[in-house]
Amino acid sequence: MARYYVNPNAQGDGTHAVHKTGCTWLRRTKDPEYLGTFPTCKSAIKEARKVYPTANGRHYCSNDCHSI
Repeated sequence: MARYYVNPNAQGDGTHAVHKTGCTWLRRTKDPEYLGTFPTCKSAIKEARKVYPTANGRHYCSNDCHSI
C-alpha cells in the first residue's frame, strides 16, 4: 500500500496529477492534498475524482493510471 496525493493546481492540460509517496514531482507540488493510503493507483484516482474529476496518474510515479 502506498500513500497518494493530488495536486490541487491543474496542469496545462487541465488535469490534476496524482502522485504517490517517493515521486520526485511530488516534492515540486505546491500544497499537495493527501488522499490516503491505497492498494493501487486506480483506487487513489477514484478518490481524487470525487473532488477533481480530471484527476489522472502522474506518468512518472503512477504510470499504470496515467490517462485512464
